[in-house]
Amino acid sequence: MNYTMEEILFAFSLTLLAGLSTGIGSFLAFYTKRTNEKFLSATLGFSAGVMIYVSMIEIFAEARASLEAVYGPTKGYFVTTLAFFAGIAVIALIDKLVPSVENPHEMRDVTEMDRTSRSNSDLLRMGLFSALAVAIHNFPEGLATFTSALQDPTLGISITVAIAIHNIPEGIAVSVPVYYATGNRRKAFCYSFLSGLSEPLGALVGYFLLFSFFSEAFFGLIFAGVAGIMVYISLDELLPTAEKYGEHHVAIYGLILGMAVMAVSLVLFA
Repeated sequence: MNYTMEEILFAFSLTLLAGLSTGIGSFLAFYTKRTNEKFLSATLGFSAGVMIYVSMIEIFAEARASLEAVYGPTKGYFVTTLAFFAGIAVIALIDKLVPSVENPHEMRDVTEMDRTSRSNSDLLRMGLFSALAVAIHNFPEGLATFTSALQDPTLGISITVAIAIHNIPEGIAVSVPVYYATGNRRKAFCYSFLSGLSEPLGALVGYFLLFSFFSEAFFGLIFAGVAGIMVYISLDELLPTAEKYGEHHVAIYGLILGMAVMAVSLVLFA
């Protein structure tokens, strides 16, 4: 498949925007006295709603159509389903390899860190491991965002918004412990910022290493895997974190609103 430089740059720009939203998390951590828990709960629920709806209704369907065009209806559907669960398996394995105590999806609050009895070295270790964990998680997300935007720019924008929201608490998870360990806002922001750069790095590696394999079948496999990754992220990370930040119903209302907004946008731009 041939793409213009404008299409490639647009897809990369979306991936870069999604990755750098970890910096928004740092900003919220440094310049608000307390995390607005209900707002974060609603936005994380919203992000989960967007991801789940677009994955099951749009991305999986596009993957199935591409693979059925190559392999036929029965085998194409089977390969799509297999790739969907392969995507879940990949992101679940990555999650399993990250120590739970340094998991970037654990809730962090400025006031919570202010009260902590952890030593500075423990806090710094937590922040550095969180940065590494975020970088590992963001790498496949970067490839997913890039390939989606390359294939369908409208879909790419929707995925970018959802992943950008999901990256905000990750920025908090990295920057808050580093800040309280070092007292240095700039250093904390830099660690958070750099962890988000793995997302566009995933796009670049995917593009330069996999470009020769770009085909109808390849995009079908990638899309099905992306659908699996996004469903897993939503169910394992976004919704549990949303509930920790706020009330159960706030997270669910955000989830439903995200699905509704995604549904309307797909209908309008179909």
